[in-house]
Amino acid sequence: MTDQMKQSADPAAAPVASGTGAAARPAASTPHLPAGHPPVTIGKIGVLLVNLGTPDGTDYWSMRRYLSEFLSDKRVIEWPRWLWYPILHGIVLMRRSTKSGEAYASIWNKERGESPLRTVTRAQAEALSSALGDAPTVVVDWTMRYGKPSIEERIGALRAAGCERILAFPLYPQYSASTTATVNDKVFEALQKMRWQPTLRTVPPYHDEPVYIEALAQSIEGHLATLDFEPEVVLASFHGIPQSYFKNGDPYHCHCQKTTRLLRERLGWDGKKLRITFQSRFGPEEWLQPYTDHTVEELAKEGVKRIAVVNPGFVTDCLETLEEIAGENAEIFHANGGEKFFHIPCLNDSVEGMRVIEAVVRRELAGWI
Repeated sequence: MTDQMKQSADPAAAPVASGTGAAARPAASTPHLPAGHPPVTIGKIGVLLVNLGTPDGTDYWSMRRYLSEFLSDKRVIEWPRWLWYPILHGIVLMRRSTKSGEAYASIWNKERGESPLRTVTRAQAEALSSALGDAPTVVVDWTMRYGKPSIEERIGALRAAGCERILAFPLYPQYSASTTATVNDKVFEALQKMRWQPTLRTVPPYHDEPVYIEALAQSIEGHLATLDFEPEVVLASFHGIPQSYFKNGDPYHCHCQKTTRLLRERLGWDGKKLRITFQSRFGPEEWLQPYTDHTVEELAKEGVKRIAVVNPGFVTDCLETLEEIAGENAEIFHANGGEKFFHIPCLNDSVEGMRVIEAVVRRELAGWI
């Protein structure tokens, strides 16, 4: 757990940040109103960082609520509802709620009573607000696609703060219908309920942005320089999706491949040194391959003694990076003869990571600020 993760303590529903602080910059009031006109707040531009989501706790019912919302999303599980819902509610939620709760408990930010993903996402919003201090009309906020704070709630808060324009930023460098598209769906759904809608922009994928590739490379180089060993192989492990999604036109696999290729070129490594893999598969379908856990096991059995794993598709460390990679996959490697395993942290709210987020936001706000 980083110091930044421990120090960030604002509650989920705290006022949004404007520039260097909400209190410092109240929403603009309409000028030249006629006498007796009710007060109106306008003139602000909202930036909404949207991450995947997090349970409120590690107990059974908190996990069940979170998993139910997540796994009920048609973008995530594309099976027919008549087939999927009996399996979800009759088997999956009963079995996975306790198991997932135990996994979350192993990485839980106990000082703040929340998951690391919530802690870091808040810290990213605060850092972005400070970075945009030269744009006093910008209000930065953060939200989750699943769990709290909800997208609808935070869009409402931005609108109440006087935001007539909102930039929604799904925190996924590589586009997938199961991530970026479902965030956009929820944002559009929230606007459908509003009489006075703000103007909306959404951030496109940035898997090949030079600033993103450079940040990943600097992070990898910086962390590897602290080790007392040199990895023989570095795995770029991305979250997987079912192969059927890819075959139906999802560009995610192509985006992951391009990110990895550009990262190899920047680092001066070949395909044997930096290998792409896919993790976190769920259900009976074939997913994108090669699988991360299988690759880790195979490398150890082939005699590779030292490896590192980086997660380019994850903007913040979370269950899939801290528990699945740094925990489970490290155990797999050691159990099969490996000796040295290192998980390279996500960009999080590091200097490199915030450089990426700020650059993308400033580009997408062009013409508004």
